Amino acid sequence: MIYTVTFNPAIDYVIKVDNLTLGQVNRTTREDMYCGGKGINVSNVLANLGLDSIGFGFIAGFTGDAIETGARELGFTPDFIKLREGMTRINVKIKSNEESEINGQGPVIHEDELEMLFGKLDGLKDGDILVLAGSIPNTLPEDVYEKIMERLQKKDIQIVVDATKDLLLNVLKYHPFMIKPNNHELGEMFGVILKTNEEIVEYGKKLQEKGARNVLVSMAGDGAILITEDGDVHFSETPKGEVKNSVGAGDSMVAGFITGYLKHHDYKEALKMGIATGSASAFSEDLATKEKIMELYNKL
Repeated sequence: MIYTVTFNPAIDYVIKVDNLTLGQVNRTTREDMYCGGKGINVSNVLANLGLDSIGFGFIAGFTGDAIETGARELGFTPDFIKLREGMTRINVKIKSNEESEINGQGPVIHEDELEMLFGKLDGLKDGDILVLAGSIPNTLPEDVYEKIMERLQKKDIQIVVDATKDLLLNVLKYHPFMIKPNNHELGEMFGVILKTNEEIVEYGKKLQEKGARNVLVSMAGDGAILITEDGDVHFSETPKGEVKNSVGAGDSMVAGFITGYLKHHDYKEALKMGIATGSASAFSEDLATKEKIMELYNKL
């Protein structure tokens, strides 16, 4: 089974406003609401590709109830922990002449509620896949990813980590199956600016030296580079298309990579599916559909 963890999910309220003017009443021209959060996005796209997953995480209040209902509608199984205080956050994303975001803080997560999540994770079995994606709420310990991976070390679980800087660097000692920094994040980890594919490969291999098995470096419109545990380096360009939405493209790439790997057990094919899936989301108003993914996959 595939499991995803979303520590701080959100209702994403996306509004379009013509010529947003501060200090005045503005009228929307379009409104959409989505279940947000990196782990939720991964589960959503996995469902679109026909793969089952279970979503872990924390929800609270009536907005949390909406997340749980939305997860079922998206096609994956929610197994969230209902917090006793607060409410799941609402993130307002304004699309106008400029794009702006106002993100909520989210509820307080108490120590006993975190232990409930650990208890669920203890139930994972050999052969399962676990996706840890996104930032850690400020009410949780900063080393929570490390605590999770340490607990699961004795099991044969493929753990995928999509996080930034120290959050990612600190888990490499537990040998995650796959990590997915982008090229800018990779450079930030080592205090350098990466300008060529050769430099990206060089520093990606440094992450392997620190413990990562497979390193997938996304480069937005310039494609992606996969450095495998077998010592191979694969590069894939992105297909051509109009970028309509960058939100969730990285999460979609993770879902596509997992799908391609499970289907073909081949890293090159996993990269190809990851590129197609990430691009399909970028070229869509919402997250990628299977039809759009396969259309792009067959062009690569």
